[in-house]
Amino acid sequence: MSTTNSSKAFYQPILPSDQIQFREYKLLLKPELFPDQHAFHKFWKLAHHAVKPLGVKLSKMDADVKPQQREVVFYDTPHNKLYNSGFILRKRTFYHHGAADPHHELVLKFRHPDKNVALAVDPRPLLPCKYTMKFKEEILLPRDGALGMRLVYSHNCELDTPNIILTQRFETTADAFPALKSIGANPKAALGVVNGLTIQEYQVDIGILEFGKLAAKATLSVWRVQATDEPIVAEFGYQLKFDSPEAVRRKHRELSEFFYTGLQARASDWVQRGTTKTALVYGFGNSSLKHQE
Repeated sequence: MSTTNSSKAFYQPILPSDQIQFREYKLLLKPELFPDQHAFHKFWKLAHHAVKPLGVKLSKMDADVKPQQREVVFYDTPHNKLYNSGFILRKRTFYHHGAADPHHELVLKFRHPDKNVALAVDPRPLLPCKYTMKFKEEILLPRDGALGMRLVYSHNCELDTPNIILTQRFETTADAFPALKSIGANPKAALGVVNGLTIQEYQVDIGILEFGKLAAKATLSVWRVQATDEPIVAEFGYQLKFDSPEAVRRKHRELSEFFYTGLQARASDWVQRGTTKTALVYGFGNSSLKHQE
């Protein structure tokens, strides 16, 4: 369940919800195939053809859609202690009319293939700020390159413009996010931007998918290195939201899965083999990673 804290509940014990209310499908794509706006429309046609045999609906994409621009930065210790322990600390800054918004989104998430392991980690902060908790089931490509899907679970805490400096000693950040105290990082280690990369993200909404009574917004995003404009990865995604997994009819869930695998087959030349966007950013440098998403 998504919850936002209040000052009264700020220091109350945490009882994380074990209810999955989000199912997010992610398909990595080759970023060089999206050099301009025309490519987004071209991929929409592929998705449209993939839904036809299933009886799934995909709304039309706006002819003059403009990508939303966002800046994405990941933070970690020099030896990537957060990521190697399953944690991701990400800051996302939004742009309006070409100018950066003073408000930003900070996310701490823990991701693991075992639902109960992910659920047991509490990413909430000890900070006087608004936050939203989300427990998600994420659908990713199989590691072996075959058609199909695999599941991981992520326990997310999204913070709205918290008053915290991220490039500081690990112990200070761990005081703000107690879940990080368990990873065994050097308290004096300085947090910094992962591989020195600031990512420029361009995202467009390409339509609404309707799997029976379940609807999901379909998006396409492209990540580029801000300093050089070098492409890193693109991603097609859609997220189902529901009150409880039991409330989702089996037929509708299966339709969302058939579309995911069907699109992989139809867009095979577009698919980029890998695990997640985060993993590709971490692997961009020469750092040694122990974590395998």
